[in-house]
Amino acid sequence: MSIEVKHLTKVYGSQYALNDISFEAHNGQVLGFLGPNGAGKSTTMKILTGFIPQTTGEAIVCGQNVDAHPLEIRKMIGYLPESNPLYYDMYVTEYLEFSARIHQLGDKTKSRIDEMLERTGLTAERSKTIRQLSKGYKQRVGLAQAMLHDPKVLILDEPTSGLDPNQLVEIRSLIKQLGKDKTVVFSSHILQEVQAIADRIVIINKGKLVADDTASALQDKLQNQTIVKVEFKQSVSNAQLEQIKGVKSISRLNDGRWSVVSNGTTDLRESVFEFAKQKDLTLLHLEKESYSLEEVFKQLTTSK
Repeated sequence: MSIEVKHLTKVYGSQYALNDISFEAHNGQVLGFLGPNGAGKSTTMKILTGFIPQTTGEAIVCGQNVDAHPLEIRKMIGYLPESNPLYYDMYVTEYLEFSARIHQLGDKTKSRIDEMLERTGLTAERSKTIRQLSKGYKQRVGLAQAMLHDPKVLILDEPTSGLDPNQLVEIRSLIKQLGKDKTVVFSSHILQEVQAIADRIVIINKGKLVADDTASALQDKLQNQTIVKVEFKQSVSNAQLEQIKGVKSISRLNDGRWSVVSNGTTDLRESVFEFAKQKDLTLLHLEKESYSLEEVFKQLTTSK
């Protein structure tokens, strides 16, 4: 695995920024890192990249302890911090050349810069100073810098901040593509974005880990039941639908459909289909519903 976080704790005075969190991220995986403001996301990312030390616990990247091998770790990581610090008076290409010298890319410098400019949609902006760019294009420069040395691990703190809708689609697609052969950890406040990109989701709240799973698994676990929306061509009654095995409750919806709720986490779609088949009914609609990721996030991070 590329990233291991073991019982990581960070304390400022008496305030716990992180409180004994553990998770893993594997090669070929995009990990969505979620939490409300102040939850500890940026703190975790700064510890993983060697910018700040933890109080206790371990952070391991590509098999090496961040504390013991900080310089080696930084060679293997591409990092886009939330603040995205850039040299505004440099030209785009000049800044990437500067970054390439830091990473000692040598003869690969030109080809890597050209590739990153193309992949981040910056080719037409290469001769502008960074100061001249919009916030979205400045964010692209930060992404290009993070990917320039072809790192094994990408850690991206709010990578799509400031992008317009068209840019969002392009950068999300790029992150998804990068996740095929790298380990990508990214944070975002756009929950639909995390659901669309991430293979797994880690949620922290007040410095503590509260969830670590796929989006669909989190939705099913919290819901603790399944809800199926169904519509038949023929008329049916509550009494008939209550005959379906595993049904807890039935309700008629305003659009003429039925909401069928299970008494557990069993998916009722197969049972509803068999019921329709036995009763010689024509199914017009059959759809499983689940909590949205927004509802999952709210349940896990709202103070009781």
